[in-house]
Amino acid sequence: MKKTDVKAKKPWLKKTKSSVYQLETKETFKIILIVCEGQTEKLYFESFPVLTLKVEAVDLKGQSKLKLIESTTLMLKSKDVEYDEVWCVFDMDLRNGEREFSDFDNAISKGRTLGYKIAYSNDSFELWYYLHYNYTEQKHHRKFYYKFLGERWGLNYEKSGKSYRFSKSIYLKLEEDAEASQENAIENGRRLLNIQSDLPFHQQNPVSLVYQLVVYLNENKRG
Repeated sequence: MKKTDVKAKKPWLKKTKSSVYQLETKETFKIILIVCEGQTEKLYFESFPVLTLKVEAVDLKGQSKLKLIESTTLMLKSKDVEYDEVWCVFDMDLRNGEREFSDFDNAISKGRTLGYKIAYSNDSFELWYYLHYNYTEQKHHRKFYYKFLGERWGLNYEKSGKSYRFSKSIYLKLEEDAEASQENAIENGRRLLNIQSDLPFHQQNPVSLVYQLVVYLNENKRG
């Protein structure tokens, strides 16, 4: 830097303000936390090509639904991060009988009271994938969806479909399949909720509120 430039107060030496673009970029950058109860869900949501959003997805496998909500609260207290939204993703598990019904309902109610968004599914998360291909109001067990997806994707879904490698590929697999439609899945999910919204949560079957989280992620996708 020349002394003569300093004395002359050259314009390029003046401190510049942040550009409008920089300010807008900073203002639109968001961060959300997605708490899942399985690797399948975590890897699926991490695959969305978002631009104005940072997705932090965690897998809290092996917990009851209510415990997952409680663990989410503890996690938030331990993190020095202010999330724009917190989503909890879980599905029904009929192995525990009627105890599962109350756990499922209480987890949804408590999570919403705490301000969390709840993307619940009944009977399973795989219903969301199925809705890309078909609409159904029939109460299918998760094995029905496993069988359908296995035949569609050429594998034993129950055995291999939840592996890290395969789960990581599902978002693109659905995007590239000419027979699959995320747009239809969103409409199918919305339709199923509309006709069952007056029922207790555990009686809403089939239902998948995953569509609500997908809509939110799509609002922040790269073009």
